[in-house]
Amino acid sequence: MADKVDHLFRTVRSSRGEYTYEQVASEIRDAGGPTISAAYVWMLRNGKRDNPTMKHLEALASFFGVPAAYFFDDEVSRAVNEQLSLVAAMRDAGVRKIAMRASGLSSESLGTIVDMIERVRALEGLPEGADGSDAGDAASDGARRGHTPD
Repeated sequence: MADKVDHLFRTVRSSRGEYTYEQVASEIRDAGGPTISAAYVWMLRNGKRDNPTMKHLEALASFFGVPAAYFFDDEVSRAVNEQLSLVAAMRDAGVRKIAMRASGLSSESLGTIVDMIERVRALEGLPEGADGSDAGDAASDGARRGHTPD
C-alpha cells in the first residue's frame, strides 16, 4: 500500500511539484470526501498505517486521478503506472517535440519511427517502451484536474 501511495505522490504532481500532505488532505476535504489529516496521509505513504478505509482509498484515488482498484488489483496498478510513465515522458521537451513533428504522418511512417526508437532504446540498453495501449483514463483524469505526472 505504501509503495503505491508513494508512487502516486512521486509521479502525479501539480505545476509546482510534488503535493504536500496538507494539500492532499485539504483538497479531499474540500471535495466533500472523508475527514483525513495530513499526518494520516503521511502515515499511509510511509507504511505507518496500512489498512485504510475504503472511503479513504477512494478519496486518494480520486485526488490522484486513478481508479480505486489501483490499490487492490495488480493488473490495474500496472496499467495505470504505464499510463503515468507515458504522460510523464510527454513532459520532456524532446519527447513533446518528436510527438508534435510526427502529427499527421501515415500509420506506416509512424510505425517506422516507433521501430527506430525501439532500436535506439535497445542500443542504449533501455527497456522496451510502453506499448501505448489504452488501459483506462487514469492519467488523462489526473491531467484534467491539473495534475501532471513527473
